[in-house]
Amino acid sequence: MTYEPPFKITHEILSLVEKIGEQIGSFNAMDKLSSVPKLRRANRIKTIQGSLAIEGNTLDLQQVTAVVNGKKVLGQPREIQEVLNAFTVYEKLTQYSPYSIDNMLNAHEILMSSLVEESGTFRSKGVGIMRGNDLIHVAPPTDKISFLINDLLEWLKNTDIHPLVASSVFHYEFEFIHPFQDGNGRMGRLWQTLLLMKWQPIFEYLPVEQVVRERQKDYYAALSCSDNSSDSTYFIEFMLQAILQAILEVDTEQVTEQVTEQVKRLLSVMDDISYSGKELMVKLGIVHRPTFFYSYLRPALDAGIIEMTVPDKPRSSLQRYRLTSKGLHVKSDD
Repeated sequence: MTYEPPFKITHEILSLVEKIGEQIGSFNAMDKLSSVPKLRRANRIKTIQGSLAIEGNTLDLQQVTAVVNGKKVLGQPREIQEVLNAFTVYEKLTQYSPYSIDNMLNAHEILMSSLVEESGTFRSKGVGIMRGNDLIHVAPPTDKISFLINDLLEWLKNTDIHPLVASSVFHYEFEFIHPFQDGNGRMGRLWQTLLLMKWQPIFEYLPVEQVVRERQKDYYAALSCSDNSSDSTYFIEFMLQAILQAILEVDTEQVTEQVTEQVKRLLSVMDDISYSGKELMVKLGIVHRPTFFYSYLRPALDAGIIEMTVPDKPRSSLQRYRLTSKGLHVKSDD
């Protein structure tokens, strides 16, 4: 392996990798996404809508959902085709190897089918990237593309850098090379998703692209900053922030979906302080302790929306309970 993409590992990157790892561990331990098939499908649709919206597709989430479900939608034929293509390729994603050029070309062929002349092949012409009236990047010449992509994939296959970082480096380098006539942005995001899901399968259903869409200006700014500094450090930090945000939002959505009326009542009587079990029972007007424990307290603890102040000694006489950051988020949404 001879090619080494330039980037630095900052304290921010290390901190984000640690936080994401903790959240992934929680997901895996509780088998969160696999237990809610509707949530997985909804997140897949959010991923598609977000990635296409970045490229100018105007169909909203409801319209994209209708297209995916085979319903008729009033919209531009090209935009509808973009949705159909994207859904097809995301459904096929588990079949691809992230290190295969042939697989990459096949994914592009599906993604851009009926949209561009050169689908499934690297571009045959030079290209410059415009933002408004400004030329912000001139991509490498066409005769270098195959070599550059091959070197990048070879680095990916052999690097010992953490997959969260390596996938973000790939994403930036891919956009820099800009190997296709069109569809480079959506392909870069698709391939980073593929790389991440090969590391942790839950990434197949995490709508990171929707977060990127919400922070589109920051996304382009991170690309520009990395261009100006000649390494991908800024972009890595941005993508890790987006990944962490996507995980936290999905976690909160699932918790909200599973919150019972009893747990909602418990949240309604709690503020940003800690309470003893007896204090909470009084606030709720409950005198039967097993009812309080099994219908209110235990489900809220299991969902991670409240926590013990003395977690190592659950039966401690000093034990109190407080809202977690997730609990505060769920409470604020009600």
